[in-house]
Amino acid sequence: MTKLHRLFEEFRQSPWLDNLKRGYLTSGELQRFIDDGIRGITSNPTIFAKAIEGSRDYDAQFRALIEQRRTVEDAYWDMVIDDILEALRLLRPVHDASEGDDGFVSIEVDPGIARDTERTIVAARGLHERIAQPNLFVKIPATAEGVPAVQQMISEGRNINITLIFSLDRYDEIIEAYLSGLERFDGDLSTVHSVASFFVSRVDTEVDRRLEQVGSPEALALRGKAAVAQAKLAYQLFRERFSGSRWEPLAARGAWLQRPLWASTSTKNPDYPDTLYVDNLIGPDTVNTLPEQTIVAVEGHGVLARTIDEGVDESNKVMRQLAEVGVDLADVSRVLEDEGVAAFAKSFDELVSALESKSAELTGG
Repeated sequence: MTKLHRLFEEFRQSPWLDNLKRGYLTSGELQRFIDDGIRGITSNPTIFAKAIEGSRDYDAQFRALIEQRRTVEDAYWDMVIDDILEALRLLRPVHDASEGDDGFVSIEVDPGIARDTERTIVAARGLHERIAQPNLFVKIPATAEGVPAVQQMISEGRNINITLIFSLDRYDEIIEAYLSGLERFDGDLSTVHSVASFFVSRVDTEVDRRLEQVGSPEALALRGKAAVAQAKLAYQLFRERFSGSRWEPLAARGAWLQRPLWASTSTKNPDYPDTLYVDNLIGPDTVNTLPEQTIVAVEGHGVLARTIDEGVDESNKVMRQLAEVGVDLADVSRVLEDEGVAAFAKSFDELVSALESKSAELTGG
């Protein structure tokens, strides 16, 4: 049994792969990941940009699409959706065996519309209707404009992965959008699924930068502590909101928990353990998305134990101490959200530009 299997079997945490590319599908590597315990997949525009630009795996299909006079952007979506459909097929047995709780594959709406509620709603609805598989998640960024789009999609009974969550306040808004959407949905609640993707390592990167600017011994002692502390408090918020008089009637109607998903879990600072954001965030009803190098690290020397609800008092203390040394976590989350949206949009735009150049080469102009 791999450690990925043990994460789920012993601790009820679902390990998902934080990558998708054509080579995984054609080589059988994705199936091997699934056999080793991977229970879902996430993707984003940056992941697909690297996949399409970094190999020749898509060239033949792209040429055929251009010869059919598809626009470059339409060709992009055709190629991405083909990958998503194959991944959905491979993970469907996991989805069925889990009675619909796992086996999901995520595709993100165009990042250029992250600040537009109505266009996000139309795009998310369109992807769901075009792909039409029960184990599909459409990803919506957790911007202020994305929150009402999430509520609307849940109220229509659509599966949504909310991405780019960096703060407890925004996470609370996302939970509220999910609960309100379920309350508005007049169908079978057991068909509606959602995860809330709480980004981890990027929080430490930005907070550590600010702590180093402060430079005091008290500030420097807090480096590498903010992300795990905030995630542990997010799990406490999850447990609070998904209990009690509001949640219980929804659960009685078959509603699923909106599981917290720990995203961005590769360690950015080489001075930190490479399993920092796995070992310290293990617990039931959660998901951890892992890039390949983190999977290797976990299998090699990861320490498996229930840790997500340990040290909660210490986590609260860390948050207080950060404020005391002058780190404004609300501002940290605003900066990270803006950077995250901009980075995904940049990847998308650069890929479309590269495909336009390739299209010009293929068509002689």
